[in-house]
Amino acid sequence: MHRPIARLPKAHLHQHFTGSMRHSTLVELAHERGVHLPHALVEDWPPTLRATDERGWFRFQRLYDVARSVLQRPEDIYRLLREAAEDDRADGSGWLEIQVDPSGYAARFDGLTATLELILDAARTAERDTGTAVGIMVAANRTKHPLDARTLARLAAQYAGSGVYAFGLNNDERRGRALDFERAFRIARRADLLSTPHGGELNGPRSVRDCLDELSADRIGHGVRAVEDPYLVERIATGKVTLEVCPTSNMSLGVVDELDQVPLRRLFDAGAPIALGADDPLLFGPRLAAQYEIARTVFGFSDAELAELARMSVKGSAAPDALRKELLAGIDAWLAEPPRP
Repeated sequence: MHRPIARLPKAHLHQHFTGSMRHSTLVELAHERGVHLPHALVEDWPPTLRATDERGWFRFQRLYDVARSVLQRPEDIYRLLREAAEDDRADGSGWLEIQVDPSGYAARFDGLTATLELILDAARTAERDTGTAVGIMVAANRTKHPLDARTLARLAAQYAGSGVYAFGLNNDERRGRALDFERAFRIARRADLLSTPHGGELNGPRSVRDCLDELSADRIGHGVRAVEDPYLVERIATGKVTLEVCPTSNMSLGVVDELDQVPLRRLFDAGAPIALGADDPLLFGPRLAAQYEIARTVFGFSDAELAELARMSVKGSAAPDALRKELLAGIDAWLAEPPRP
């Protein structure tokens, strides 16, 4: 007897822009745009990945870059965001924060500012058409020069309150010290943007501490390896820093060998705020509701605990206050419903 997870209101805080694309859309656009896709993105999809060594991470990034190359026209951007919002709506998400590095598309869409404005308009259109609110996180690439990150932070700050809600830092955390990006995050924080860097995925607890100490993180993308340091987990719990945990991604990239090794239960029981995320369903397969199903079936989360996960996702989000209240009330209503067979 369970309540249906797709009916549980929730927020989705960890999904990358290109990685949110439907696989069927990737194949269709590649055919239309004349882009050759490797077997790993067609017949062998979802691909077998392991990014714990440099060669594996390079392959993962290469597949991501090939997928990005099919997004060549403004209508492709509108379609991607509409479908991402549709999929989130089907999974019960009322708020989707999607992270993007505009510089990856700037050459195609007339520069950084024009690219971000295109994405923001597509997000507003997707929200209007689907009913799922969409916020944008501008994310810098830690493998690039910190000056590039400052440029992106200034751009994000210009659109704070106009669709941009957070500033992140992604790519291989084994490259690029958090300290190198402190000035970029300072710019973003002055504009009241949430600080949402990646950490604690491929590197250990130190990368999480660096996100807290150097970047004043409000949330941390992944953060699962914080579990290796109980004092750090206590700090995260006390400071109410939300960890964006993506179980399928952790297994697919080799952070853990099996799903039951993701420290979801240990972090939850220790009081760490957690927001489940799908990360890159284009490459990993399962979307948001599936992450909640994993919490239920693999880790034994009760419906009351799933509701608490959903509450933590909303509380850790940048959603407007009225929407937060609506989603939290919906979570209480879901839990008040009788379970179904």
